[in-house]
Amino acid sequence: MNNKLNDHTNKIACTTCHIPTYARGGRPTKTWWDWSIAGRMSNDGKHIKTKDAQGYVNYVTKKGSFEWGENLLPEYAWYSGNIRYKQLDEKIDPNGVVAINNFEGSYDDPDARIWPFKVMRGKQPYDKGNNTLVTTHLFGKDRNAYWKSFDWNRAIKAAMDACNADYSGEYGFIETTYHWPLAHMVSPKEEALGCESCHAKEGRLGNLSGFYMPGRDNYYWVDLFGWLAVLGTAGGISLHGLGRLLSKSNRR
Repeated sequence: MNNKLNDHTNKIACTTCHIPTYARGGRPTKTWWDWSIAGRMSNDGKHIKTKDAQGYVNYVTKKGSFEWGENLLPEYAWYSGNIRYKQLDEKIDPNGVVAINNFEGSYDDPDARIWPFKVMRGKQPYDKGNNTLVTTHLFGKDRNAYWKSFDWNRAIKAAMDACNADYSGEYGFIETTYHWPLAHMVSPKEEALGCESCHAKEGRLGNLSGFYMPGRDNYYWVDLFGWLAVLGTAGGISLHGLGRLLSKSNRR
């Protein structure tokens, strides 16, 4: 069994089987960050900071709201080791979910492996005039001047000027994703994934396509020849058994 499992390393990263879940041990991880609802103030005009029942921050005036999760299942993708991040001058499509980072890999890529990811999701500001990403001035000198009255435009412009990046002066919010390849939180070997975790109809690799996986996929001709082989084997055994019975009876 171990030899067969080790054969999988030509297509599956070790971490895929040995990190079955992440954010374990009572330590949740942030899974959602929504900047679009930032700016709420208390009745006396002060910034707000709230925490959930477990004591983790779920709202900050100048950052928005957060969600947390524990014992989460990774999401899986083909990954060849190269990640590219969106640049401030790259055009984006604000009508869809924008991937902050992109990576390459496929079944046919000899350098790619199926890898586990944490996917961070959220909403963040962007430049509506240029259809580009922006960064904001949250810390450092004069930060209070931007956030005392919560002025997004001033905060964005200050940060973009510091980066020598163009800003149209008009902002909006888009939904984004950010992929984190998982390499920490390796579980004890007894907790590593077994065959049934993936080789099943509702297995973990259900979203990966372009290859055949026994136990998950059905191909008509493969299934047909497989069942014919099974029936042929069963028929051969039956005929052999019947022949032995007849020959024994004749000898008597």
